[in-house]
Amino acid sequence: MKKIKCAIIGSGNIGTDLMIKVMRTSKHIEMGAMVGIDPASDGLARARRLGVATTHEGIDGLMRMPEYADIQVVFDATSAKAHLSNNALLQKDGKKVIDLTPAAIGPFTIPAINGDANIDEPNVNMVTCGGQATIPMVHAVARVSKRTIYGEIVASVSSKSAGPGTRANIDEFTETTSKAIEALGGAERGKAIIILNPAEPPMIMRDTVFVLSQGAEPAEIEKSVAEMVKTVQAYVPGYRLKQKVQFEVIGDNAPVRVPGIGPATGLKTTIFLEVEGAAHYLPAYAGNLDIMTSAALVSADHWAAKVLSTEAAE
Repeated sequence: MKKIKCAIIGSGNIGTDLMIKVMRTSKHIEMGAMVGIDPASDGLARARRLGVATTHEGIDGLMRMPEYADIQVVFDATSAKAHLSNNALLQKDGKKVIDLTPAAIGPFTIPAINGDANIDEPNVNMVTCGGQATIPMVHAVARVSKRTIYGEIVASVSSKSAGPGTRANIDEFTETTSKAIEALGGAERGKAIIILNPAEPPMIMRDTVFVLSQGAEPAEIEKSVAEMVKTVQAYVPGYRLKQKVQFEVIGDNAPVRVPGIGPATGLKTTIFLEVEGAAHYLPAYAGNLDIMTSAALVSADHWAAKVLSTEAAE
């Protein structure tokens, strides 16, 4: 069966995990090239052992490779700053770009929320690992509420799962995730916090979601959250609730003050999540890698399926 060739820019934790996913699980995409800037990186070494063409000269090296002509989609797993220049070069050559950095040039995409809505965009942004895990929960509350005033997420990941690219993007992580809580989650105001936990043994990815809403009963929210968990589990099997959804009524006698909105009341929903990775590259504690790369791959696979179907019909 014909497949579309891809390149991955960034041979760190995220890029390497994605490469292995493409090779093991993708229905419509196959590896064309693995790109890095460190010739001694484990990701490039693994790619070479697996028979994948590599370069340690970044995007310039990729564009000089003979394989480049056949590559139709490029995953960028570098940094927000690097993605700005990478995307400009790739767009000139008509490549489809899946952005795994917080650069947010293209529209935010979380498969469980907006699915294939951005499938034809030349560049789609996968928000952040914390965003992929938590924003579906904000959306689950918002879709059954009359008003969603505030959404706050706290993503806690093992420091071992956060490579140099992730660490260089902490500010962009919080900014991009906060914007996506509003744009995709449906909250009027959003806030994001990330914690890199150095605990030994490494902790599994844990996320806490706080939402202040009005116009929905706890039972409605619980049902919506459970349905959303199943939706995410379709492409991230290790995604699950850590415990029952918690509720607290915020009344007029003790309103909370939301920046930009002022005193607010309503129903506070607290959701505790755990994300276990598929252990394609790093061990299962690195659920933050798994949910990001799984979301990127399912989005690209759906695009590739459409392209191949169109080609077959012509």
